[in-house]
Amino acid sequence: MVARAAKNAGIALMALAALGGCAHHRHKRPTAAALAPARLTTIGVNSYLWQASLQTLKFMPFATVDSNGGVIVTDWYVNPQTPNERIKLTVTILDAELRADAVRVSANRQELSAGGWVEAPVRAGTVQKLEEVILGRARDLRRAQIGG
Repeated sequence: MVARAAKNAGIALMALAALGGCAHHRHKRPTAAALAPARLTTIGVNSYLWQASLQTLKFMPFATVDSNGGVIVTDWYVNPQTPNERIKLTVTILDAELRADAVRVSANRQELSAGGWVEAPVRAGTVQKLEEVILGRARDLRRAQIGG
């Protein structure tokens, strides 16, 4: 009888010790991934990449904006400093994760000639630079959510 009571008391002490350990974990601060997950898809695509794309292209008129499909198509934009050329962009968000390969930019450029607008090559590095700006802005948005 005494042996059984001692055994039960030992089990009770072990259970209390285990429960005390649970209380310690309950008050831990959430991780950065929990505060601002890389996979944020409340609109069908990665929200950071979506917002960063909209912010990056806000100076251009939009022709199509589809947050569920992750596609932004601008209308033709003429820079006042170069009125003889215009550009049209398409940004596609390809993944729900915030990754470098989750955004694709394509560009069309035209130049004004005597016969009207004609297709012209896009300057080297333009598409890559836009992708880098969008990715950088998306990372900044995520960092801001973690910090604030």
